Amino acid sequence: MERGASPPVMSGEDARRSIEQRTLTSMPITQSREIAAASRLDNVRYAIRDLACVADEVIKQGHKVLPLNVGDPLNFDFETPAHVIEAAYKAMRDGKNGYAPSPGIPSALEAIREEAARKGLTTVQDVFVTSGASEAVDVCLTALLNPGEDILTPCPDYPLYSAVLCKLEIGLNAYFLNEDDAWQPELDDIKRKITSRTRGIVIINPNNPTGSVCSRKMLEQIAELARRHNLVIFSDEIYDKLMLDDDEHISMAAVAPDVPVVTFGGLSKNYLVPGWRVGWGIVSGNAAAVKPYTEGVHRLLRARLCANHPEQYAIPAALNGPQDHLIAVCDKLRTRRNLTVKSCNAIPGISCVAPRGAFYAFPKLEIPEADEVFVKELIRKKYVMVVHGSGFGQKPGTQHFRIVFLPDEKTLAKAYEAIAELMRERYQ
Repeated sequence: MERGASPPVMSGEDARRSIEQRTLTSMPITQSREIAAASRLDNVRYAIRDLACVADEVIKQGHKVLPLNVGDPLNFDFETPAHVIEAAYKAMRDGKNGYAPSPGIPSALEAIREEAARKGLTTVQDVFVTSGASEAVDVCLTALLNPGEDILTPCPDYPLYSAVLCKLEIGLNAYFLNEDDAWQPELDDIKRKITSRTRGIVIINPNNPTGSVCSRKMLEQIAELARRHNLVIFSDEIYDKLMLDDDEHISMAAVAPDVPVVTFGGLSKNYLVPGWRVGWGIVSGNAAAVKPYTEGVHRLLRARLCANHPEQYAIPAALNGPQDHLIAVCDKLRTRRNLTVKSCNAIPGISCVAPRGAFYAFPKLEIPEADEVFVKELIRKKYVMVVHGSGFGQKPGTQHFRIVFLPDEKTLAKAYEAIAELMRERYQ
């Protein structure tokens, strides 16, 4: 401003902002207050990875830890099928690197529908692609549940479900799996826990962490409960092609075509690409009944834009292409399952129900302390990392641990020898 000129006239709003700015700049700098996380996260736990801090301590001491806590086949002697990689790579080369349609690309959706038909799903009403089956679970539970409502989840279960419910501030309503019946759901416990606030039931089949597989009779009985109480069934079938015995996997939606069922699947486990985060949901049942719900799901899908784009081109290649790799994968897993069951049952204080699918076992511990203590001692003393059963939920008074039996037999044998040593040294 030139000397002698009048100062510019400020509006009332400009004058207020000027005063606020001078006030802020003249205030003394004080230490920031702690920013607390939302209280609804207090019960969110993910035991599979929460143990990493204990392993890090051991690694810093110069020891190599055997990670039998995370179900990633690519950490061991498994490889992604070449034709699946090529499909995604070609999509990237062809410039498929922008946003995709929110539900997924047409060729992927069609391939998922064809796969659903092969599995006997006759009333498919909607299909959508997500960033891993985990996002499908999150979206589908969020689209269903109101405050004060609940869904039934298995105990033990994969901790994603309890984490999502905590985020939604929905209380847990867990039904037990029966260890004495090959980890089948306890039907009477399910019946007792259905209330007027219950909206759905989760089935993990094959189950993580137990490796159990639901029988057709059990699926039919759960479907009948869903009909009677107007429940949505969420059927997590991410391991459906990793069957370890001669029986064929049975999809819940094939058993109950009239019941609202959301089937979760993906490429991660069956096609050995867990890092690609390619999953999906399939909604089946009566069209009029599920229409308002699927509209809600799609509102959420649009809000997050889309799932990974180029990787979606691997879905048709995987589902409709060669399946030869599954023979080799299941042969390896079957041998390693057998070694796991035999080795665990030979250790005093440990017993193991034989898993029939996936690549996890959930041995029982007879020890005088918490299974989390056992697991942490196994890392610190024997450099083997498994996950405590309490991280998945279990019947009160019981102790377990989950072990991933993906490594080769020589590596697994060393791990079971280390577990036996700790049991002898600590408890006998």
